[in-house]
Amino acid sequence: MEKETIQEVIIIGGSYAGLSAAMTLGRAGRKVLVVDSGKPCNAQTPHAHNFLTQDGETPAAIAEKGWADALKYPTVTHLNDFVTAAVKVNGYFELKTATGKSLKAKKLLFATGVKDLMPEIKGFAECWGISVIHCPYCHGYEVAGQKTALLANGEIAFHFIQVLSQWSKDLVLYTNGPVHLSEEQLLQLKNHDIPVNEVPLKELSQENGQLKSLLLEDGQEHFFKVMYGKFGFEQHSSVPESLGCEINEQGYLVIDDKKETSISGVYAAGDNTTMARSVSMAVASGTLSGVSINSALISESW
Repeated sequence: MEKETIQEVIIIGGSYAGLSAAMTLGRAGRKVLVVDSGKPCNAQTPHAHNFLTQDGETPAAIAEKGWADALKYPTVTHLNDFVTAAVKVNGYFELKTATGKSLKAKKLLFATGVKDLMPEIKGFAECWGISVIHCPYCHGYEVAGQKTALLANGEIAFHFIQVLSQWSKDLVLYTNGPVHLSEEQLLQLKNHDIPVNEVPLKELSQENGQLKSLLLEDGQEHFFKVMYGKFGFEQHSSVPESLGCEINEQGYLVIDDKKETSISGVYAAGDNTTMARSVSMAVASGTLSGVSINSALISESW
């Protein structure tokens, strides 16, 4: 009978946070398995920015380099699969995958990211990550000074329009329905010459993901080449929650300063833990989680 393989660490998610952790652990000689289904959330984003030495590179190229860096360490391996369940039994985590595989590890790291819940507006999905973007620190420089739309509502809309004012003075807020802002906030927007439009959006006119105009339900057409969007999301993987990991009011996994969740031995890094979604921050969080996991394994061996 073949002896059961027990990994020291299984990393679920092979994007920037997961690969950064894998490299850190591989350099410590840890036996690591990275389980990834090969479907990154930024697949159609043309360029990544604000990442030192990789500014303007494609996300796919950065990921390819990341896999090469992580897998050059002989104790790091890769499984193209999707983790569907996990339980803790006798001090180990037992995992099941979509293809029916059973895996076992001492520690888990979830670098699974989040899934954006995009509004059901025709053309929106085609533009997402290309001309409808989420972060001015990631993409704002390239569209600075342009007439810019923001699709958002409530407190996040007010905060985000303030941030965007650093990149453009020609802003319009679209709430896609009744506005949820205070009178004071509306007055501040008016004082900064930022119009608020409550008419629902019907369609984004676009070509190959490049925004041309916003078509509103009342027949108006407003011309923009760039729009930011702020809307809901959900955890890409439900497995951490099934293990009992705490999720905060914003929908992110709760972690401590060592990237450990509320369940001992389960760690999380990257977009599933924070609203600060950028390649550089994901890489940094992955490195810290790798260091923390290795330190925990060392402590347990003494």
